[in-house]
Amino acid sequence: MLFKPTFWLKSVLQINADFLEQNHVRALVLDMDNTLSMHGNPAAEEGVTEWLDEMRALGIKMRVVSNNTNKRVAPLAAKLGLEYTANGAKPLTFGITRAMKAMGVGSEETLVVGDQIFTDIMAGNLKGVRTVLVEPFHLEKTWTFRLKRRLESVVFHRDYSKLEMK
Repeated sequence: MLFKPTFWLKSVLQINADFLEQNHVRALVLDMDNTLSMHGNPAAEEGVTEWLDEMRALGIKMRVVSNNTNKRVAPLAAKLGLEYTANGAKPLTFGITRAMKAMGVGSEETLVVGDQIFTDIMAGNLKGVRTVLVEPFHLEKTWTFRLKRRLESVVFHRDYSKLEMK
């Protein structure tokens, strides 16, 4: 269960009012790279800004927790109007704990959302928070990302033809 997400969605954009209400969610701990933007890109992916506005209108609290450095995280978080924790040390739970404390929410009302099983999903599961695995907006081409995705497939088979809300 450590590597298994609670939910598996094609994109963060599939998280909507109905999904949040059905699951009693008040807060989202969001990964940045490949969840809100392309890895290393200083801009959000198409639709993310509007989705964030929708979440704000619903009163959903949000905070980015990224393993990336402050230099990478701060500019995009500022553009998106999100508070953040850089150097989040996922799969350790320090960053998620800090985010939840800052938002004033408990585990039962929070979702950890990210694209990587060995960081995002594992950290959420270790913290006792429900998790959402999203597919990256773009598959990375570097050998390290290809290796990471291959290792992930050993513990969680991603059948891209069957993506849907669970």
